[in-house]
Amino acid sequence: MYYSHPLKTSPAMTAAPFSHNNRPLIEVTGEGKVSAVPNRAIIVLGAITESPSLAIAQSENATAVTSVTNALLSLNIPREQIQTVTYRIEIQYNYEDGTQIFRGYKVTHLLQITIDRVDQTGLVVDTAVKSGANFVSSIQFTISNHEIYYNQALSNAIQNAESKANTIARTLGVTLIRTPLNVTEKTRVIEPPTPFQASLLTEGATVPTPIQPGELEIRAVLGAQYTYF
Repeated sequence: MYYSHPLKTSPAMTAAPFSHNNRPLIEVTGEGKVSAVPNRAIIVLGAITESPSLAIAQSENATAVTSVTNALLSLNIPREQIQTVTYRIEIQYNYEDGTQIFRGYKVTHLLQITIDRVDQTGLVVDTAVKSGANFVSSIQFTISNHEIYYNQALSNAIQNAESKANTIARTLGVTLIRTPLNVTEKTRVIEPPTPFQASLLTEGATVPTPIQPGELEIRAVLGAQYTYF
């Protein structure tokens, strides 16, 4: 933050800024935060199959992913909210005494599922696993109406900027003009909870998967210039 006042300066200090009408300025950075409970979950999961035969690896993978897709549709998840995000075929090798030996093929097919009922996240994962999914890449939580929360964070940021400017003005013994001369939006940040991460899943789990969405933090940062007399 910067302010102008007749102070003794050191070589490292620069002259304080003035406004276009030659009024001295107080320049501050305002920060605002708002917490929100996520109302949308994005789940990435799917099937990984391996076989010496590419045709078999692809066929087994297609069977598993089709089964998973049908099971998710049975949960009334719209088809447009289930989409492929990764489809990959890799050749697998073993290495013996420095020699590369062909082992087979690995087929990876991952789906991204978007749901608006975060309380069903565990159900979606469990249903997919029971239906043939053997890999969960990630689970992330977001909010669909983040602009509402961001605008609130902006409002908090300008209040924070004014509070800082008032503190400086009181310390200097001057009167702050509350309406800022200039306000500049700097940063918007949405900080999600730590994404749920999982690797290969084992079959036969009997306990429902407990997944907690936590809270998102929406943060706004702005710069504001105030004049005083």
